[in-house]
Amino acid sequence: MGLARVVHMLVAVFVVVLAYQTPAQAIESESIINWAGCGITKKAFMAELAKAYETKTGIKIQLKGGGATRGIRDTVKHSSDMGGSCRMSLPGEDRSELHASLHPVAWDALVIIINKKNPVKNLSRKQVQDIYLGKITNWRQVGGKNMPIQLYVRRGKISGVGYAIRQYLFADSNIEFKTSKRNIKRSSGPIERSVEKRVDAIAITGVSSARKRNVKIISMDNKSPTYENVKNGSYGLYRPLYLVTTPTPSPKVKRFVAFARSKEGRKIIRENGTVPYMDAPHLMSKMLIYGFDVR
Repeated sequence: MGLARVVHMLVAVFVVVLAYQTPAQAIESESIINWAGCGITKKAFMAELAKAYETKTGIKIQLKGGGATRGIRDTVKHSSDMGGSCRMSLPGEDRSELHASLHPVAWDALVIIINKKNPVKNLSRKQVQDIYLGKITNWRQVGGKNMPIQLYVRRGKISGVGYAIRQYLFADSNIEFKTSKRNIKRSSGPIERSVEKRVDAIAITGVSSARKRNVKIISMDNKSPTYENVKNGSYGLYRPLYLVTTPTPSPKVKRFVAFARSKEGRKIIRENGTVPYMDAPHLMSKMLIYGFDVR
């Protein structure tokens, strides 16, 4: 048998195998939605929404973290079917983000967290600003014990939490925070765990995530981040949580986004202590005051 004939036979077999595999792969792709993105969004409602949606439809939502930037950019690049983000897209940082479609589904509060052994209960906005700028460096300066403040922050300036802190507290997305290199972490999880362990630690994270940690959530300007205070806007640090799609999402992704924003989806979000976006649309006007583009 000649070499050409052998090659021809192998190609024919390969084509037949592909033909038999394609239907199964198509079924699998229709029964799975890959999601990546903001860890706070994942903890706030995605895990529960995904479970309920799989029970309802049989379609499994595979959840991966990686942060808001990954959620936006992986979706645009089609590395994920859908993403999660706690910030809007920033085309100036990466042109690919221009092609992301963001669908607001919930409101999340940014909260100040400290160790449970720390006696401090409240900080003013000015005190928080001064801690981030390195002007306040000891807990004694804000009514606590005589110990240095260990400020934990996210790496980079475009993470969901990092960007929101800069906008809300300083109206400056490029401002530098004053802390040691060892206190700069890749994601919210390590930051929250550090606060759990260290009595001298402080950080800002999402309330939906913080509630599931062994940390102390303190008030700011004597307003605590309760569900009602977030919903009525009296607690000042909040931002939308988004589902991210391409401008032309697949039908299966469209159906999930519709489910998340439906009466049933909003009930699940509410039951997890998070305010559904449509329960508080008036918060949008306050977002615009801070210069947020909340498309």
